[in-house]
Order: sequence, then C-alpha cells, then structure tokens
Amino acid sequence: MSHLDTELQILKSETIEMWTLVNSQLAKGKQSLLTLDKDLAREVIMTEKRVNANELKLDRDCENIFALFTPVAIDLRFVLAVLKINSNLERTGDIAEGIAKFVLHVDDQFDRNLLQITRVIEMYEAANNMMKDVLQAFEHEDTALARKVFQMDELLDEINLKANTVIADYIRSNSENIEAALYVLSIIRKLERVGDQTKNMAEELIFYIEAKVLKHRTRKEKEKEA
Repeated sequence: MSHLDTELQILKSETIEMWTLVNSQLAKGKQSLLTLDKDLAREVIMTEKRVNANELKLDRDCENIFALFTPVAIDLRFVLAVLKINSNLERTGDIAEGIAKFVLHVDDQFDRNLLQITRVIEMYEAANNMMKDVLQAFEHEDTALARKVFQMDELLDEINLKANTVIADYIRSNSENIEAALYVLSIIRKLERVGDQTKNMAEELIFYIEAKVLKHRTRKEKEKEA
C-alpha cells in the first residue's frame, strides 16, 4: 500500500468519526425535544465545539494531501468530496445545536398533540435515517443507497410545506402555547435543512465514485440514474 493510500484510509476513518458524532448530536437533540432533557440539550451545545475542531482537522488533512501527493482521478475526487461533505457535516452540527438551544428556552414539555399534528418527530426520525443511510453509503461506497435519500427527502419537504397551516390552526385553538408552537415551526425549518445537507453529501458521494455531477439537476433526473 502506498503512502497516499494510507493517508486516504486515515482521511476516510476521520470522516466516518465526524459523521458518527454529528449523527449522535441529531439523535440527542431529538431525545431532548421529546423529554425536555435540558442537560442533554446542554451536552449537544457543548459538543458542537468538538464538531468544529474535527472540521478544521479534516480540512487541514485534505490540504496536506493536496500539497504532498497531488492526487488524481478517483483519489482526487475522493478528497474533494470529503472537503465538501465535511462542510455539510459541520452545518448539520450547527443545526443540531440550534435545536438544542430551542429546548433550553422552553419551560414546559411540548404538547404531545402539537408534536403529533406537525409530524415533527416523524420528520426528525426521517432526517436521522437519511444521515445514517448516507454514512453507510460512504463507508461501503454504495451509490444505490446514497440515491435513496433523494426520495426520502420528499417526506421532509412535505411536512415542511404543510407546517405553516398546521401551526396556524393549532395556535387559533391553543393561544396559551404560541411560543412552543413557534419553536416547533423553527425546528421543522431546521430539519428541512438537514435534508438539504444530506442530499448534498449523497451527491458528493456519487461524484466521487461515479464521476457524475448531480448538482442543479432535478430530483427525477437524479432518480433516473438509480
């Protein structure tokens, strides 16, 4: 195995470690939302510093590989993909931190009916599953699995699209819970962005393995490649 191959393996392992950390952040955010566990929310907020540190290290490692080995072809595509995926992961970590901050600002547990009618927990689970699937696709270089997130994201888009109407109807009947309802709406908006970040990572994975650029193409065009 060449020195470059060794460095690429290390880079992949570090990316998986970063990915696993961000997935854990999202999962803990969901748990803190369900149980109003403020200590868990604080843990998510504090751990964001570790996510940021990992992002900086991955960036430096990619830069060092460019400088020392001038990779080409699939090796070059891999390092470029990791650079962009790393940025997407850091942004997803920011989203998890933002949701945790919402939990800290709420005094009482969220109304279960509010969580049910907005489908925010269903949305959270879908976002977590998308992140896990793309991580698995990255680990096993499985572009078919990566492509599945394009369809899975439709659920997130659907819930997000209906959120304004559902929240407005809820507030009319539950004026005492306006603040909590607005927090849930903000969480839905953030989860929709998790879907966008995950799709971006899937596109980078496909680019790395198949040398296909999927950005700015419609969902139907992407799914035809499956």
